[in-house]
Amino acid sequence: MLVLLFLAAACRGTPPGSPELVAPSPSPTTVLGYVGRRTTHPTIAIANLESQMAGIEQLGRRRPLTVAERANLAELRSDRGQLFGRISDYEAALAIEESLVREVPDDRRSWLARASGKATFHRFQAALADLEEARQRGATPNEIDGIRASILQATGHYDEALAIRRRFVAARPDTASLGSEATLHAARGETEEAERSFAAAVANYTDVSPFPLAWIGFQRGLMWMREENFERARMYLKEVHDRLPEHVQATGHLGEVEAALGHTDEAVALLRPLAETAEDPDYAAQLARILGAAGRSDEAKPWRERAAARYDELMEKHPEAYADHAAEFWLAAGNDPARALGYAERNLALRPTVRAWELVLRAAHAKGDGDRACAAANGAREAGYLYASARKVVDEELAHCPGCAE
Repeated sequence: MLVLLFLAAACRGTPPGSPELVAPSPSPTTVLGYVGRRTTHPTIAIANLESQMAGIEQLGRRRPLTVAERANLAELRSDRGQLFGRISDYEAALAIEESLVREVPDDRRSWLARASGKATFHRFQAALADLEEARQRGATPNEIDGIRASILQATGHYDEALAIRRRFVAARPDTASLGSEATLHAARGETEEAERSFAAAVANYTDVSPFPLAWIGFQRGLMWMREENFERARMYLKEVHDRLPEHVQATGHLGEVEAALGHTDEAVALLRPLAETAEDPDYAAQLARILGAAGRSDEAKPWRERAAARYDELMEKHPEAYADHAAEFWLAAGNDPARALGYAERNLALRPTVRAWELVLRAAHAKGDGDRACAAANGAREAGYLYASARKVVDEELAHCPGCAE
């Protein structure tokens, strides 16, 4: 799944002439540290985002936009894509970034912008190559290392990424740096340290945009989902959903958590609107899986067919970004373990993380390939921290192939 990066949007503010109207946030929650925290009302915050894009586009009709303005427009489109699940916005952002490299190749900002866009689509090696081009054109380590740390984290190089994140925190302990460091602690299984960093990120927040606080709550929810602490995950994701209902990723994951807790009707109610409107097929795939598991196969069928068609399309256009989720779909609602294994292997080659190994393990097991499943179990164990769901399937697999265990 494409990575959520709302933190950058929080620092840009609003364009001249666009007043930032503030309304009380709904459902403040003591556990999250948001009591009394006032942020822009979701409707107004989204209007501000749209007005920023419209302002730049209008300016571009009067005169050629600068590199900085074009890069900013690409970033705003990506922000909107993250909020609404619009893959077309990610694609439009990358198109702007590609045009910058073609037309202004001597400007480091062109290469930095395209590196960010390529990383969004998980084209990690190409993104790193663009960072090197930016470096040769005078980009500073700080300009490069933010994107580089995200790539290192996505590919499982947590120690290297954490060294960069800690340097950023030491230089400027703000919401962005502390929140990013917290996600790395979460990936390493350091949940207590992650919670402290997340709490510090909230405490250091001084803006009024709801997007960064929603990002932090979403990341906390993901951490506890991986640990299969679904009640705690629900608490965080529900707060995000109440604060920013348009946040499709939080709403979708909240639906998954409700299903894991046995609340099928609540899960369906959350996922169905997303499955109908979002360009990302993950919501249709999850809805089909949950309905199927509840014995509602007739309801599940159209969503399964919609997800299958969309994943086929995305695997043609952006295979690096969607191989893992296509594998998840074919392993669950799609019911084709062989196809799932092919996509899982493709994802593993791109980034040999614990999650990637776990996905290969589950697909190989479902396909009946015991040797590959056993090898994947050992690969997952050696790749890093085993979060709860991974630890369960790894332990179960190794119990059946003791020759693979140390």
